Amino acid sequence: MAERLVVIGGDAAGMTAASQARRRRGDLEVVAVERGRTASYSACGIPYWIGGDVSAEDALIARTPEEHRARGIDLRLRTEAVEIDPDRGRVRVRDLDGDGGGGQWLGYDHLVVATGAEPVRPPVPGIGAPGVHGVQTLDDGRELIAALDRDCRRAVVVGAGYIGVEMAEALVRRGLEVTVVDRAEQPMATLDPDMGRMVHEAMEGMGIDVVTGAEVTGVLLDGDGRARAVATADAEYPADVVVLGLGVRPRTGLAREAGLPLGAHGGLVTDLAMRVRGAERVWAGGDCVEVLNLVSGRLAHIPLGTHANKHGLVIGTNIGGGYATFPGVVGTAVSKVCSLEIARTGLRERDAREAGLQFTTAVVESTSRAGYHPGAAPMTVKAIAELRTGRLLGMQIVGREGAAKRIDTAAVAITARMTVEQMTALDLGYAPPFSPVWDPVLVAARKAAAALSA
Repeated sequence: MAERLVVIGGDAAGMTAASQARRRRGDLEVVAVERGRTASYSACGIPYWIGGDVSAEDALIARTPEEHRARGIDLRLRTEAVEIDPDRGRVRVRDLDGDGGGGQWLGYDHLVVATGAEPVRPPVPGIGAPGVHGVQTLDDGRELIAALDRDCRRAVVVGAGYIGVEMAEALVRRGLEVTVVDRAEQPMATLDPDMGRMVHEAMEGMGIDVVTGAEVTGVLLDGDGRARAVATADAEYPADVVVLGLGVRPRTGLAREAGLPLGAHGGLVTDLAMRVRGAERVWAGGDCVEVLNLVSGRLAHIPLGTHANKHGLVIGTNIGGGYATFPGVVGTAVSKVCSLEIARTGLRERDAREAGLQFTTAVVESTSRAGYHPGAAPMTVKAIAELRTGRLLGMQIVGREGAAKRIDTAAVAITARMTVEQMTALDLGYAPPFSPVWDPVLVAARKAAAALSA
């Protein structure tokens, strides 16, 4: 009798694992259950669909359910896993469009938990009311677009992280008056506050009202029970629509109830092969797991599609009889708000302190091209280097066109444990339309190296 793989979650990690395992083992029975109406889609593209850069929902779907089924995967949409029984090797599932019964048990030889993440919702009155939207799934995006098409003029985005700033841009592009409310000192708490301040100033220059240091105390409702404003301790901000941009947390309630191990951030804990620790036949990947930060040496929750796809490939390879590992991450991420590009990798100052590292920092102002070349745009680069070793610990970049992807150079340097002195000798490409003679990343490294030797 053929072995069966059951996958919970039909997006990047889950379907990559299913496809890879099935490709390597044609005799493997693969069943994937997904509670939503679509699978294998780019959640990262939702803000750009809402903002109009992506013309249709279908453009965000990497592979249709029919394509998965043609490749031998029994993909069941609108099917929710409601219980995992690891001792007996089975999962109870129910049809969300069915009669609401107790569901059925699916036995497994291998189980992949790829339940993703869920939007953070502060425990305040009105947060679950109509008119308050998360943007985690295509269903969420579809509902928000429908709401925006109903004569919306004012929007409040709660939270100014990656999701919040991307949604602020999307809503501005749709012609709405946008207010962003965040409890942090500056937007983009994934940056140091001095770099976040530049994001703050740029957003306000684009006509976005940015309110920082403000804790949301509730969502106020109109007579029909719909959201009409967001309240803080000091003010009310009128809204025809409220968008949650507070980030996400691992969706691991099902795993917790099954007794599977969770880390400090609430994500599943796995070994290097992405097998759940202490559960021989259970694997996990994507936004529901914690990953090793290679710089700090600590587990972290870093929900990104790039990681999820790699997790799925590792899991599918191992289930399929091969060997693969996922060593960890350095925490690289890029984003944009209108024409402003934002990038970071490695540790912030706060992260370095919490890891017990001593460091120096260097901040430089430069341009994307040679200063005399048309289109040269300003950018600010911040480097963080360890005091004793000179090792690059982190880098942040805020600037215009041509800024964000420069972070990849720093990500490679951090992964290779290069010192800032070694970085200054990197043979990067140069021509006036692409870079100054000294690339801004190397200028920051050179300044950090000088500070270490002073």
